[in-house]
Amino acid sequence: MAEAANPSVLYIDDDDGIRRLAARGLARRGYRVTTAEGGAEGLVLAASQPFDLIAVDHYMPGMDGLETLERLAALPVMPPVVYVTGSDEGRIAVAALKAGAADYVVKTIGDDFFDLLAASFDQVLDRSRLALEKARAEEDLRASNARLEALLGEVNHRVANSLQLVSAMVRLQAGALADPTARAALDDTQRRIGAIAQVHRRLYSANDVESVDMRDYLGSLVAELADTLTSGDAPHALRVAAEPIRLPTDKAVSLGVIVTELVTNACKYAYPAGDGGEIRVMLAADGDRAFRLSVEDDGCGMPAEATPKGTGLGTKLIRAMAQSLQTIVEYEPRPQGVRATLRAAV
Repeated sequence: MAEAANPSVLYIDDDDGIRRLAARGLARRGYRVTTAEGGAEGLVLAASQPFDLIAVDHYMPGMDGLETLERLAALPVMPPVVYVTGSDEGRIAVAALKAGAADYVVKTIGDDFFDLLAASFDQVLDRSRLALEKARAEEDLRASNARLEALLGEVNHRVANSLQLVSAMVRLQAGALADPTARAALDDTQRRIGAIAQVHRRLYSANDVESVDMRDYLGSLVAELADTLTSGDAPHALRVAAEPIRLPTDKAVSLGVIVTELVTNACKYAYPAGDGGEIRVMLAADGDRAFRLSVEDDGCGMPAEATPKGTGLGTKLIRAMAQSLQTIVEYEPRPQGVRATLRAAV
């Protein structure tokens, strides 16, 4: 059945008798019909007023149906077109469909033709309506996703600002303490906060709010660590060699905390007081779906069965963050220094 809204149809045919029959037959079936005696007149009408669909006859003098269809396709908005032909040759129907027709009907003598034509109109209008609803739904989804991404970016911006504020408070508190052990513990806490804040800063400033480019992140993170861990008394050289691997936010945070702890430990314990040295952070793909992280130094090395120095909190954090990545950190003695490595899935 045709839609209750009485869809409007433009019927283009050079046969005056067929046009009159089409106007009456389709009107009885619930369509508002406008007729045109040829392609040129049909183009003028189609350009001047909206139609829900257009029927185009194939055999017309001057401008045949295929040429008319081609010119209709050049209009700013082309309604769906049903191609009508008196020929049952498949090549004509195929040519019409390739040129943009939504359907075709073979013209016959009798009222059955208008039943077939109306049935084709109904199907074409249903498909057109579904396509329009799908396009609107997709547009609404895109708009909703854009709003959610903007909201998530704003959340990351505020989280980064809040973490920066917390870091400043910790720094002030550390500066007010006389106990060097307590002050060092707060310095470590500040660096851990900084590792997490770096992730959120990168998320709100990037187009992708769900993953982090680890090359950029580790470069910025290690630069911040160099500012706090390197001094004239301990002139460490911190190097980064990282591939542009993208990791989800939670994995980036875990890896950032691990790097912070390993670099901090290397700066504290790998080189005797007053000596400087190089510490290298390396991140590379390990197969298609995994990565390998290494942090190494050229320092004094790690004795076998060594117990953690300091409070041991850093070791616990490394273990916990590695577990969240479903991996472990392994320590490999080198001829000079230590290399800590882990392998995890992307």
